[in-house]
Amino acid sequence: MSSENPDTRTRILESAWKLLESGSGSEVRMSDIAKDAGISRQALYLHFPKRADLLVATTRHIDVVNDVEARLTASRTAASGIARLDAFIEAWGNYIPSIYGVAKALISMQDEDEAARLAWADRLQAVREGFEAAVAALERDGALSPEFPPKRAADLLWTMVSVESWEHLTIDCSWSQADYVDAMKSLARRALVVEGNG
Repeated sequence: MSSENPDTRTRILESAWKLLESGSGSEVRMSDIAKDAGISRQALYLHFPKRADLLVATTRHIDVVNDVEARLTASRTAASGIARLDAFIEAWGNYIPSIYGVAKALISMQDEDEAARLAWADRLQAVREGFEAAVAALERDGALSPEFPPKRAADLLWTMVSVESWEHLTIDCSWSQADYVDAMKSLARRALVVEGNG
């Protein structure tokens, strides 16, 4: 996170990020964030009238700080559907460790916290759109397996390369980050790409 003297909105987002990442989860209240940012609750509500607005803005702020646009360049400029698929899995798979703390907090909170559910759903939709674009590129190239219509192919990828699968394999099973990304790319190709195209 930045050590500069940011404006009030950025201070709020940085505080929310820090508190979510610290594992406080559902204990992170608007008053906690205001206190950490050094402002009043009233000032916080002027910037973010709803907690859901703040949590969504926080996840998007994290993407900006981590330069997600640059991370996605290889996928968006790929010359083929297979290259786009590989590049998106690599970009998302290697981004998961950067957002894991906040993702875990939002996932654990979402059943009882509507604001957390909305914030996490917003991020998941962005990831799904990346997989949909990769699948569309495969289909355009005639490389998408007929076993999987585009929606099902995107469903499969979105589930397979999830924060939860990353957690199980890298944390619970002690896979390296490189092994995780390589395995997801290999599995995706085997499941979705017509033989002879990979």
